[in-house]
Amino acid sequence: MKYFNEKIETMSREQLSELQSERLRNVVKNVYENVPYYKAKMDAIGLKPEDIHSIEDISKLPFTEKHDLRANYPFGLFAVPKKDIVRLHASSGTTGKLTVVGYTKRDLEDWSECVARALVMAGLSDEDIIHNAYGYGLFTGGLGIHYGTEKLGAAIVPCSTGNTQRQLMLMKDFGATAICCTPSYATYLIEEIEKYGYKKEDFSLKTAILGAEPWTEEMRKRIEKDLGVDTYNIYGLSEISGPGVAMECSEKNGSHVFEDFFYPEIIDPVTLEPVPDGVKGELVFTTLNKQGIPLIRYRTRDITSITHEKCKCGRVFARISRLEGRSDDMLIIRGVNVFPSQIETVLLKLGDYIAPQYQVIVDRVGSLDTIEIQVELKDEMFSDEIKKIETIQKQLAQDMQSSIGINAKITLVSPSSLPRTEGKAKRVIDKRNKEGILC
Repeated sequence: MKYFNEKIETMSREQLSELQSERLRNVVKNVYENVPYYKAKMDAIGLKPEDIHSIEDISKLPFTEKHDLRANYPFGLFAVPKKDIVRLHASSGTTGKLTVVGYTKRDLEDWSECVARALVMAGLSDEDIIHNAYGYGLFTGGLGIHYGTEKLGAAIVPCSTGNTQRQLMLMKDFGATAICCTPSYATYLIEEIEKYGYKKEDFSLKTAILGAEPWTEEMRKRIEKDLGVDTYNIYGLSEISGPGVAMECSEKNGSHVFEDFFYPEIIDPVTLEPVPDGVKGELVFTTLNKQGIPLIRYRTRDITSITHEKCKCGRVFARISRLEGRSDDMLIIRGVNVFPSQIETVLLKLGDYIAPQYQVIVDRVGSLDTIEIQVELKDEMFSDEIKKIETIQKQLAQDMQSSIGINAKITLVSPSSLPRTEGKAKRVIDKRNKEGILC
């Protein structure tokens, strides 16, 4: 099975544009008539629904940001009566109000369609057994994968997070052929497989679908080697629907955005103007078919680039590059912009000596910003001679300075000493905020 919905996935660019234009006209009319927030924003700039003729007119529309969802908490951005909402999800924000999203029955069907497409792009079919280790509940990951798997017709093992020993037993005994989880949990599973006396050959896994946090190509290589799987990057965010907004195909040259449902733009986060294909900027989405909470030009804060060149896999959908990070997760240290993904790339190049577990601690001493990177040594290196460990430490410091442009203190710590997570990894502690910010 190469496509889940071949007619849509391989339509011409012209046909896709016509579909997007029709859906944009409908969604703009819908929010203007049914969401007071959008009516007020459009009236403020003198824009009426009839001014939107095609997808090219999307730049006329105002942006939506996360604080708009919180300001209208809980249901102020819903475009349908509450009786038509059949499910509610909410983001796991650390400050302020949660961002609440609602789904109609059709919204859930569309979401399941997108996830099913994504699973097929990873080479899965109705013959697979998919072990789902994304969290169930208000977080969209677990249920998004769950219903997409059922739409595909594959078997789902709804393990959620926690109780890793039991998860390993079930993966082995049930013969799971695919696992869905965060990249950081995949690295944790690798450690636990060894801890409980398993070998990767004891499992039937062939595929890992990883998402919910940024990860690097270096991390991909490590997981594929140590877990013995083919990995695929799935992208989504709860405000837009959840996992299945975009997905890698077998070419692994960017993630296809399901543009018949979610229209992507890349803008300069400062000027808010569109940037050309291939240029990095902030990813913006407009939901083209959502009923419950349609969003117009939602600023994701994710930093990436886009290409509209047709992929060798035959799909028409544009592809976004691997996320560099979020504009609001970017660290500014001594005037230099640093993304955690840059740090991870450097660390994992020395993967023969260090484990894929690290923590970044940013502080301020007087008026000077400081950065310390704590990284675990592998078991076999921890007992090695001090001179060799010092050489590794020096090499990391040099490579880090070359990559991020500032000197960082490198601290090599003992194996398994840094905190583990079964969800999204918390890699950064910024002590410049008195309360400390975990990213």
